Amino acid sequence: MKRARATLFILLLPFLAIAQDKPAAQQNWQLTSPLDYQVVQRDAKNRGSIAIAGRLTEADGKPAAIEARIVSEKKSGDWQRLDAKFDTTGFRAVLDAPAGGWYRLDVRASNAGKLLAETSVAHIGVGEIFVIAGQSNSANHGEEKQTPLTGRVVAFDGRKWQLANDPQPGASGGGGSFIPPLGDALATRFDVPVGFIACGIGATSVREWLPKGVSFPNPPTIESRVRRLPDGRWESKGEAFESFVARIKQAGPRGFRAVLWHQGESDANQRDTTRTLPGKLYRDYLERVIRDSRRDIGWDAPWFVAQASYHVPGDESSPDIRAAQAALWKVGGVLEGADSDALKGDLRERGGQGVHFSGKGLREHAARWTEKVAPWLELQLKEHP
Repeated sequence: MKRARATLFILLLPFLAIAQDKPAAQQNWQLTSPLDYQVVQRDAKNRGSIAIAGRLTEADGKPAAIEARIVSEKKSGDWQRLDAKFDTTGFRAVLDAPAGGWYRLDVRASNAGKLLAETSVAHIGVGEIFVIAGQSNSANHGEEKQTPLTGRVVAFDGRKWQLANDPQPGASGGGGSFIPPLGDALATRFDVPVGFIACGIGATSVREWLPKGVSFPNPPTIESRVRRLPDGRWESKGEAFESFVARIKQAGPRGFRAVLWHQGESDANQRDTTRTLPGKLYRDYLERVIRDSRRDIGWDAPWFVAQASYHVPGDESSPDIRAAQAALWKVGGVLEGADSDALKGDLRERGGQGVHFSGKGLREHAARWTEKVAPWLELQLKEHP
């Protein structure tokens, strides 16, 4: 038994020596920003700014300098001294970085030439971020789960970033989405990592996305997010709107490129016709969601609005809802999204009999969104080189 312990101790000696060589300060130092696999929205074609923040313990000592560098597969960048702001809990700084990734971010703290702490984040990207919102076809209700093929498409759930394998964190459903193939198409076309903030909620009417207290004459088919008023009218409880705004606020001012909105099926052609929403009100209500969400996040985020009203074969569109969606494209900062009503047959689940998309349909849906988003994004990058 003693011999076995002695042998184990000898085997562990190299690892113990490494741990002893590494200062305790380096073991305790923690970065709170950026997170692993995080994508930072670029502010020009070739650059972006990475927010760096961390906490230092008393054992770390008080640093005189915070430095950082970007390391890519091709080369290691130079260490740059950051203009760090210190407070009682840690520090904050910003590092300008080239568009692209994945990069490794190295950060170190020193005082009088003595290294106090050093740490790294393995995967950081400077690229494009999109918010996806609406109902089930914006969320995880597709027939076949999708997986990004480029390794450069990620999703944010409000706490952490991760590779964007379906189901997407933050959206309803446990099936497939169009997000992985859309991300692959954009990452390949623009040669940057692409991140998504998925907020879709299955079966929701636009009435359920309204801010709290906004009233309307007739209820949606599902009443859990609305309430009836004493005068017979109805109002939104505001739950979907508040969750949506909280999620996109986390990205910060101009922290994403655009919102992609896919919703309308739960307002069009309802079996109980008293719950169908007239197109004029659909336009008014979605315009209210856009306007109030922009106000609450503090900037005029661009929105793409899809044409979406398809249910099943024989109930393939609502001209009234489609006209309302198209009318929104004339509003400032509202752009034409994918026409998903055109996706029929084997592009829909259950051999073409369902409202959700098959695996083939999810990939085609992504291609339709790429056709709308990519040319617009190219124009944005030309205008802000």
